[in-house]
Amino acid sequence: MGQKSGRSWRNGLVLAAVGGMLAGCAGVDNSRGTPTVYSDPGSPGPVQGVGIESQDIVSMTDQMMRDMLSEPRLAGRKTPPNVIIDDEYFSNDSTWRADKKVITERLRVNLNRAAKGRMVFIARHVAAMVENERALKREGRVDKGTLSMTAASKGGDYRMDGHIGSVDTLNPRTGMKSRYSQISFEMVDLETGEIVWSNIYEMQKSGQDDIIYR
Repeated sequence: MGQKSGRSWRNGLVLAAVGGMLAGCAGVDNSRGTPTVYSDPGSPGPVQGVGIESQDIVSMTDQMMRDMLSEPRLAGRKTPPNVIIDDEYFSNDSTWRADKKVITERLRVNLNRAAKGRMVFIARHVAAMVENERALKREGRVDKGTLSMTAASKGGDYRMDGHIGSVDTLNPRTGMKSRYSQISFEMVDLETGEIVWSNIYEMQKSGQDDIIYR
């Protein structure tokens, strides 16, 4: 077979493959699927499993916020304490995948709004950003802004730690699955190590068909 014939043969194969793909696409059902709908994050959604879902996070963080605001050592001091709430010391040993930041950020933001100055919140999760700006000011690369310069950034009085754990049971005959989830929260004195506040959120869910959490 000559060079020209071989090239024509290969071109024919490519055209045949493209034609086959186009024919296959013509047979694909592109009918409209289920429309996306908005749901109240504080209520059970249309897709549910045995793990922690949006309504659980909303309920849990609201409960922790109210309880922390009722603790005199946190929200009743004459001088508001410096508080750190982030996911640095919030561990997850449960059998489901969880974004810890979703829990700690919702708690910190709503607590900051509700505390109304009774606590001072330290943004330790963006400490690098703060230190970078402080360095730029002191090097004279930017002006001093409108706030007074301090000898150091704020230190924390209390910091939150927490833990997510779970216990799963499965009936192999029926496929029914049950999960007990426990989420603990503690506020720790960063000088003495004393736990000045703690609370726990727990729940148990059962279902025959679990879903995938991402």
